[in-house]
Amino acid sequence: MSKTNFDRYLEQQLKDAAFAERFERAGAAWDVALQLAELRRKSGLSQKELADQLGTSQQQISRLESPSYEGHSLSMLRKVAEALDMEVKVTFAKRRPSKHKRKPVAA
Repeated sequence: MSKTNFDRYLEQQLKDAAFAERFERAGAAWDVALQLAELRRKSGLSQKELADQLGTSQQQISRLESPSYEGHSLSMLRKVAEALDMEVKVTFAKRRPSKHKRKPVAA
């Protein structure tokens, strides 16, 4: 399969360590958002209904389900999980080695 222009562009951008890190973080936020939305839908709840159960706004649930949102707190994720009869599990994994050298941060 041949590479698209976007594939080549992304490959080039990922050579920048800062971009690669942001790209990876965005992927993690996307995963959380998709899981929350899917679990809520499987529970048969609308965003408004879940918000009412949690004593928050529909807008807050919408934010939690947005891939661009990175403000998820563990306490809020636990509240959502409890309302959906789930539990939150946090795992730490060793970082994959970066192909790109990180620039030291100036003090």
